[in-house]
Amino acid sequence: MALMTFKPFAAAAVLALSAAAGDAAAAVVDSAASGFTVKIPLHIAAPPADVYRKFLRNVGDWWNSAHTFSGSAKNLSFDEKPMGCFCEKLPDGGFVRHLEIIYLAPGKTVILSGALGPMQPLAAAGTMRLQFSADGDGTRLEVTYTVAGYLPGGMNAFAAPSDGMLTEQFTRLKNYIEHGDPGK
Repeated sequence: MALMTFKPFAAAAVLALSAAAGDAAAAVVDSAASGFTVKIPLHIAAPPADVYRKFLRNVGDWWNSAHTFSGSAKNLSFDEKPMGCFCEKLPDGGFVRHLEIIYLAPGKTVILSGALGPMQPLAAAGTMRLQFSADGDGTRLEVTYTVAGYLPGGMNAFAAPSDGMLTEQFTRLKNYIEHGDPGK
């Protein structure tokens, strides 16, 4: 992506991410010019092992295609291995590495590293931690995404849009697991 085209792209991406938030409750727990943290706690009516497995192995079934570069969530996948890629296939052998697995405790914790979407071309780094724990009749999934970096005007411009997009995605995971349809 050319540097001179980044500003219009970033503005459009922030608007698109903001629109994805819908009626989601804000979970921005910290926000400053140097970065932000969002937390998304969910209760999912399924055992932790099932939630963990469907998070990693069925991402193309629950992720919203509107938040892909290819236009299809079916092009998304996780490699469950050290430095495993949360990647997306693009035409002509292209790809996007969205995040990288840096810690994996099957059924309990996944830690990913990377800056998502419009933050990729910035001087930004992100860490996403997913914790799966038994909670009554299901699973408590807690997603924490922390991003640090530099952006003229402040990285906190991406806090609310990131919260909205991630809240949408993990609500879709919950709906996929509980109802078989991420859009419910």
